Amino acid sequence: MAVNIVDIIRETGVVGAGGAGLPTHVKAEAKVDTVLVNGASCEPLLMSDPYLMEAEVDTMIRGLEAIMDCTGAKKGIICLKGKHAKAVKAVQEAVARDGSGRLECFVLKDFYPAGDEQVLVYEVLGRTVPERGIPLQVGAVVSNTESLFNVALAMDGKPVTHRYLTVAGEIKNPMVVKVPVGTLVSDVLEFAGGPTISDYKVVDGGPMMGRVLPDTNQPVTKTTSGLLVLPPNHNVVAGKVMDPEKIRRITNTVCCQCSRCTDLCPRNLLGHSLHPHKLMRVIANNELDTEGAKEALLCSECGICEKFACPMMISPREVNAQIKKILMKERVTWESKGNELKANPFRESRAVPTKRLIQRLNLTKYDGHPEYAGEYTPSVVNIRLGQHIGAPAQCVVSVGDKVSCGDLIGEIPEGAMGARVHASIDGTVESVENGVVVIKK
Repeated sequence: MAVNIVDIIRETGVVGAGGAGLPTHVKAEAKVDTVLVNGASCEPLLMSDPYLMEAEVDTMIRGLEAIMDCTGAKKGIICLKGKHAKAVKAVQEAVARDGSGRLECFVLKDFYPAGDEQVLVYEVLGRTVPERGIPLQVGAVVSNTESLFNVALAMDGKPVTHRYLTVAGEIKNPMVVKVPVGTLVSDVLEFAGGPTISDYKVVDGGPMMGRVLPDTNQPVTKTTSGLLVLPPNHNVVAGKVMDPEKIRRITNTVCCQCSRCTDLCPRNLLGHSLHPHKLMRVIANNELDTEGAKEALLCSECGICEKFACPMMISPREVNAQIKKILMKERVTWESKGNELKANPFRESRAVPTKRLIQRLNLTKYDGHPEYAGEYTPSVVNIRLGQHIGAPAQCVVSVGDKVSCGDLIGEIPEGAMGARVHASIDGTVESVENGVVVIKK
């Protein structure tokens, strides 16, 4: 039975919807004692996960139970923040209805990054994931709310064709909306009433870890959790588009080695050997070949050091990212010293409250609880064959082919880790270029 479920998940193209995009069948093949549902929705402003837990909780739980059956897990714990009161109530009632004793609801405090899977595992289970490790190493699998929702649909024979996302910021009608994968950002913004300012940038994802899109002719992917419309000079945008060389130069000049970035680093607080303030010296002193430089490999790039901790408003995150890029290109790996990992005794008091983070990011005016606006279907979609961790899918359709929503258009390359890709609307294949399949009604 379990093997059959794994095959179904693989065939329907389910990937991690929380941002990373790891093919879910990879996690489903693991053997663990606990499955954690990551409904923390820890990125400010993003609300699609709380909506799904409120409106589609029974469907999500069917997906959770399928993953539990695959992995042999005896316990499934649905984790979400207490501030999402309606969602908490829906989850608690669903757990009570289940009555099996296998399911629990865990209410998280409102801090960032509660949704980091290593942080979540420690908060809920009290287990510390090894440095550069994964929850599987401590007997857990972490899966996003929408991923499990999609697993349930997969069990009904429905592949991943749509995505729930939040539209917020300088937009006329902030909303949670369901759209076909491949919908152009410009079409989503138009459906939401359009931007309220003439000059703007769009962040794909959350304000902390999202990326600024080059333009609005980009498609929604399986991992698009939100679209934030912000002024081009907003501090959320500015830090993401600054030239990396300029950031490095400023950092080398301005860093005062106060260590606040290290004091508030979530991975350091778990006991990991990550000291961002020390890594600031690595670039400045050209010490990339030292043992200390390898600490950058432990960074999750959550952005707390950059957006909240640093009094000089510089970016340890970007420095860490640059060091990581160099080390990974040279295939340098992290080698644990085998020391017991102990969480910092001040960890709880150093957690960053989301409300304060929103204030620091200058996002308070956009902080609301947008309602679900229903489903929007465009006349054309641009579906990427590579929108997940692993190898891009291989196109199996040609220009002129008629396709229906759910038809296979991209297959996993033989022997590779990847995910299948499916048509998200009925229509005709208009073009197949540069790894993108365009389908028009």
